[in-house]
Amino acid sequence: MIIPLKESETKSSPAQARILLVDDDRDLLRLYTLRLQGAGYKVLSAESGEQAMAQLPVFNPDLVITDLRMEGMDGLALFEAVQQKDGGLPVIIITAHGSIPEAVDATHKGVIAFLPKPIDARKLIMEVDSALQLSGADSDNDEDKDHAWRQDIISKSAIMESLLRKARILAENDATVLIRGDSGTGKELLAQAIHRASPRRNKPFMPVNCGAIPEALLESELFGHTKGSFTGAEKNYVGLFQAAEGGTLFLDEIGDMPLVLQVKLLRVLQERRIRPVGSTTSIPIDLRIISATHHDLPKAIAEKKFREDLYYRLNVVSLEIPCLSDRREDIPLLANHFAAIQAANNKKQINGFAPNAIKLLMEASWPGNVRQLFNIVEQAVALSPSPIITANLLQSALQENTSEIIPFARAKRSFEQNYLVNLLKTTQGNVTRAAMLAGRNRTDFYKLLKRNHVVPKLFKK
Repeated sequence: MIIPLKESETKSSPAQARILLVDDDRDLLRLYTLRLQGAGYKVLSAESGEQAMAQLPVFNPDLVITDLRMEGMDGLALFEAVQQKDGGLPVIIITAHGSIPEAVDATHKGVIAFLPKPIDARKLIMEVDSALQLSGADSDNDEDKDHAWRQDIISKSAIMESLLRKARILAENDATVLIRGDSGTGKELLAQAIHRASPRRNKPFMPVNCGAIPEALLESELFGHTKGSFTGAEKNYVGLFQAAEGGTLFLDEIGDMPLVLQVKLLRVLQERRIRPVGSTTSIPIDLRIISATHHDLPKAIAEKKFREDLYYRLNVVSLEIPCLSDRREDIPLLANHFAAIQAANNKKQINGFAPNAIKLLMEASWPGNVRQLFNIVEQAVALSPSPIITANLLQSALQENTSEIIPFARAKRSFEQNYLVNLLKTTQGNVTRAAMLAGRNRTDFYKLLKRNHVVPKLFKK
């Protein structure tokens, strides 16, 4: 039997999730169906495990609830068959036999809940809600599915939906936006989404990490330089301000920008004109500027590390991206999304995560936020020997992933730039001496300088 809820406790589910209900007792099947439908779920019933397996690919459920004792394929056999088809699909097993060895065994294998009869309706709905949250079943966001502007932001949490609604409104005008959030939360993705939703969507989106480019190079990277402005400048170089003409320039980690360039950026924001290195004339620009930082800029202002007047120019409108730990309901969605991407990249068959693996992800601290989750899933997909990613594999990856690993190409470029800058500081801009110290011929060394936009003239005393 099923113990009914009081009338005041019958609440509609927030999402029209699909539940496949399996029991060979027709009376109980009807009772469970009525209870779940009353809570707002879409329910398809099956009177046997074999019938349930036939319905699985057609109904595509978000959750399976099955009785343990059934003729033919019992509940445990059905669970194992479901796992082979879709390892990320949660299963709840119901039994009239109370605490039995099968319950312990099934829990270890990944059954998400084991409910004894008679079933308390409150407990049933609680377990269903919990299982759907762990599975990453999508919420009722149908009205936003066609919005390509936010296609890279995977979320169903209320805090992110509120942020995205605000971002969508801001996208319609040219207000300068400052995005705040910890490292790894996805600040560049939000900037890209705003650009896609804006009238500038058909023009370039140009990102630059102000903390990743050495100070001596950043001015040339942003403003460009003219032919002959320094040794090796064989032609005009178009900076990012000009490259983003008509579109959006995204200044990531703006808090790391050197003070001398903060002054020049402030002038650009005021005058909407730039002057390339070596040029005597200024060039008008038409673009939107979005900046981002993980620093506490008011604190940096108090410490004289960031200009207050620039802060107010950049912070016309502020958006704050929450940490992953503040939007845990998004973790299953993100994990499954990343697993699908990496499975395709690695040409592997990955059907999803075991329920206890998703539970482990939900309970992790995630100091590195979404970027750390991506790294964990990437490693797990690469190392997984089966289509189902297990909790043990994720536990190992979580223990090893103690620091952020940047891509090799970015690490190599960063090393080259810093090496060249330090070398030219040592030689005070003497290219011949710098090439000799580097063990490279002068021609090759100039190519290195040009590729990394290093300007020798800037290092001369």
